Amino acid sequence: MNEKLLLEDGTELEQVFCRPDTLTDVPYHYCPGCGHSVVHNVLMEVVDELDIQDKTIGVAPVGCSVFAYHYMNIDMQEAAHGRASAVATGIKRVLPDKLVFSYQGDGDLAAIGTAETIHTVNRGENILIVFINNGIYGMTGGQMAPTTLPGMVTSTSPYGRDVHMAGYPLKITDLIAQLPGAYYVTRQSVHNPNAVRKLKKAVTKAFEYQMQNKGTCFIEVVSNCPSGWKMTPVETIKYLEEVMFPYYPLGDLKVPKE
Repeated sequence: MNEKLLLEDGTELEQVFCRPDTLTDVPYHYCPGCGHSVVHNVLMEVVDELDIQDKTIGVAPVGCSVFAYHYMNIDMQEAAHGRASAVATGIKRVLPDKLVFSYQGDGDLAAIGTAETIHTVNRGENILIVFINNGIYGMTGGQMAPTTLPGMVTSTSPYGRDVHMAGYPLKITDLIAQLPGAYYVTRQSVHNPNAVRKLKKAVTKAFEYQMQNKGTCFIEVVSNCPSGWKMTPVETIKYLEEVMFPYYPLGDLKVPKE
């Protein structure tokens, strides 16, 4: 979009971006610095640019993601905690011409929804799963999640995660990439502009693969939780780079063969 804007003083500016119709015109409720709003923007920008607003259906379960239907101006369906991929499967099978995605956090997808997620991908359901990994249960009080790092302090691990008691963090995206039904699996982030651009390319690919009926596309977004981590937004970016990314390295885990 390259339209001209004229200010009151006569200054002419070139408009290179505006809010797409795929986002509702309401303020986000997310905590300052949270990555959810950025991921919402990316998803809906892609839906807008691919002109698939009337074909796209999103599924949002319990957790911070539950409010996605407030902001995404598309058909949305709520799901019980952990069951979003199962609900998305049902929608896609009944309406195979629609483009379906689930939007889930780590406490949802990698804890109560582990079985649904793995079996959905193993069947190769032709949907997109968007997985937000901030290493914590964000909405319900900042408890330890399956993705919480060793030594990471949460409300239920005040002395840090003890792997001898709680086990090791679950790298569920690495597990997903091994399944034959997984067509495209990648791990991205939104901590800086370059990362946002990479995520947008990944989301575009995922929707295009779904149009081609290729199987399950799985996008993990390693994000932050300023409130749960008890950090400022700037501090969370540093924590992502120095602590989270070494354990959850960014990049493609499974890509289609040429």
